[in-house]
Formats: sequence, structure tokens, C-alpha cells
Amino acid sequence: MSPSGGGGYTPAMLKADRTVRILDHVATEGSADVHALADLLGVSGATIRRDLQALHEQGLLQRTRGGAVTGAVNLELPLRHRAGRQQAEKRRIALAAARLVPDGAVVGMTGGTTVTEIARVLAERSGITVVTNAVNIAADLIVRPDIRLVVVGGNARTASYELVGPAAERMLAQYHLDIAFIGVDGLTATEGCTTHDEMEAHTDRAFLRSSARSVVVADNTKIGRVTFAEICPLADVDDLVTDDALDAAQESAITARGPRVLRA
Repeated sequence: MSPSGGGGYTPAMLKADRTVRILDHVATEGSADVHALADLLGVSGATIRRDLQALHEQGLLQRTRGGAVTGAVNLELPLRHRAGRQQAEKRRIALAAARLVPDGAVVGMTGGTTVTEIARVLAERSGITVVTNAVNIAADLIVRPDIRLVVVGGNARTASYELVGPAAERMLAQYHLDIAFIGVDGLTATEGCTTHDEMEAHTDRAFLRSSARSVVVADNTKIGRVTFAEICPLADVDDLVTDDALDAAQESAITARGPRVLRA
């Protein structure tokens, strides 16, 4: 099958890239059939059926009769499937957020793709301490001799690569953080900051309690969205760093609740 003109994808598209596109499409549309996905991605129906079966077995969507697929709009995708989304925006957010970190600071970092980008920027710095519960961030920074790294322990969440729970919260209570970067799955003026997992939300709040300055980082796909568990109201947030797709009405509603908004 030749690729569709609108998608610009080839049959040689990597499976990882296809699965991200499939999950994005299903999360947006609520459902999709095999033929539509094959046209979108420029691959055969048999390839799509294999991809859908693999995603079904991972619990990321449900197969339906006739090859159609349906899934939850509020689905939490594993980190490996989210890493490539909004990549340019996340990089700009990371560069802007990293500029908030003074020399010698103790920096708290939760998990998430945007916070991971901040860690990659800060990896080029020296003399700072990073306290994180994200094992992927810890793996990136452990080879950086100029960064002091503290890893917070807890129960592992495979979806986000974070260590969460009471053990993590007790450990965080022993530290003073100069600034903490919090990743979120949703943010609205009325509902505040939210995430998919209740235990993760509790651990995120522990980062906030231990920090002198709290900075939420979120690209435009998270703004206006509400997910399962509340992390905190916006009154608990000092700064929101987002991209330039945030509209004026959203910005006004957010700043009215307390945070300063920085566009990247």
C-alpha cells in the first residue's frame, strides 16, 4: 500500500512510531477502524491488525469486532509512547524552565516527558543537586559527575518510571528543595493540577511541600484537561511554564488563581 498524501508516512515506519500515532488517533477520536488507520499510516491492514492486537494485550486499547478499535480518551500512555509527542514544545519549555534554576540549587524533579527534558538541559550544568523519583532521569544523570544526584525510593510505576508512595514521601520530607519541577497530565484554572494515578499525586504533593518554589511544566495538550487525581490547586503553584499555544483567556484564568505564566 502506498502512503496517504495527508500523512506522509511510509510502509517502513518504525513500529514504535506507528503505535504512538495509533494511540493518539484513538485517544482523540474514541475509535478507529483498520482501513482508516492503514490509510493514515501508509501500511497494510495486516500490519495494523498486528499492532492493534499488541496494544490490546498491553491494555492500552480494546479490539472490537470487524477490526475496529476503541479506547478511553483519558488513557494514560506509558512514558515510552509519550516521549515523542510535542517534542519541540517540550524542549522550549525545558530551556525556559532550566533558566529558573540558580547556581548551586537543590532541584526536585518528578517524572514525565517534559521534566525529563529539563533534566537533559540541567545535565550540562555543574554544582547543582537533583532530587528525583524518576528512574529514567536518575539513569540519565548518574553519569554526570558534576551533578549531585539523590534518588527517592518507593513503589515503581511502570507507566511513568516513577517511584511513589509513603516511602518516597517520608524521604522527601527530610529534604529542603530550592525549586521543584512538577509534571502533570492535566491543568485547569478550576480543577488545578491533576494526574492519572492517586499515589503519584500524593508523591507530587510531597515534592511541593518540600520546595521553596514550585514550578509546573505542561505543554498545551495538558492545559484545559482534567485527569483522575488532584495534585494541587493552582494557588500552590508559583510558576507555570508552557508553550506559546496557550490562549489569552486560559492565561488570564490561570494567573487569576496565583501562578505566574511563562511562555516558551
